[in-house]
Amino acid sequence: MSVEVMVRLEDVKVQFGHDSHPVHALRGVSLDIPKGEVFGVVGTSGAGKSTLLRTINLLQRPTGGAVRIGQQQITNLKGEELRQLRLRIGMVFQHFELVSARTVFDNVALPLRAAGRHEGEIRVRVHELLELVELRDRAESRPGQLSGGQKQRVGIARALANEPELLLCDEPTSALDLETTESILALLAGINRRLGVTIVLISHEMAVIKRICHRVAVMQDGMIVEENETYRLFATPEHPLSQELVSRALNLELPARVAENHEGVLVRLLYLGPGAEEPTLVETARRVGVTLNIVHGRIEYVQDRPIGVLIVTIHGTASEIEVALAELRTRVARLEVLHG
Repeated sequence: MSVEVMVRLEDVKVQFGHDSHPVHALRGVSLDIPKGEVFGVVGTSGAGKSTLLRTINLLQRPTGGAVRIGQQQITNLKGEELRQLRLRIGMVFQHFELVSARTVFDNVALPLRAAGRHEGEIRVRVHELLELVELRDRAESRPGQLSGGQKQRVGIARALANEPELLLCDEPTSALDLETTESILALLAGINRRLGVTIVLISHEMAVIKRICHRVAVMQDGMIVEENETYRLFATPEHPLSQELVSRALNLELPARVAENHEGVLVRLLYLGPGAEEPTLVETARRVGVTLNIVHGRIEYVQDRPIGVLIVTIHGTASEIEVALAELRTRVARLEVLHG
């Protein structure tokens, strides 16, 4: 079954500076973002994430390639056509971008007034949105009276004002603490489920991507170096940058003293799906007669599906260890001998 595409980037390039000293922010990016999904873009600082996001609503015009929203090629839109396009796209900013002199109500009402809506209609819509983001009792507050999480909720309500089909989120949680980050991500996930809004979210944190994104693209030096379903990218990252980001997120760096001073054969085991929750080590040790010692590891849940990574030592005779390795290879997604 074919997937309906909400955003399509076709060989998009963005160049800054003069031709003699060009800065290539995007180097021929091609990408399809399915309708109705939460799509993440991750990478280190300067990778081109924000530039990519801004090309989608033409806040940054590409210097090459094409951008499509649905079936519409938008790259050359100007004037009223561009204004109408942007009514279909909401944007949530890292630092909230609220008007400090206006109330919460008026901040949310801004795009509705810009679209020429009647005040009665605006009043109903703003109260609906404040109910959605759980801020109805703060309608008359000003941004300075709000916490960071509340400010971001106002930003999300404002971005949804004109009922967009696409929501662009530029590092929406990077200015927030961990607890508030979790609540904002839960809100965005709920909006995606309840309203069917396609969300494109950029972040430098894999923990954010893991929490709500269905698919993810990894960027480096203005290019997409890997793109996959989030679960698959966490389970089996292919590009070195993806591997590094996932390793950091799962906190699986093995201390040097452990790697250097272990006894037996040191192996890394990857479990996917239900296998992550089965007593594989216990059963293998009992059947083969080896001793298996867990050195490091954890189980993570991505899109409610488990990924287990364990680093273990295997003790026994050479033949017992060979039998144990052979059995483990049949029961795990991947086995890597690290030493021994």
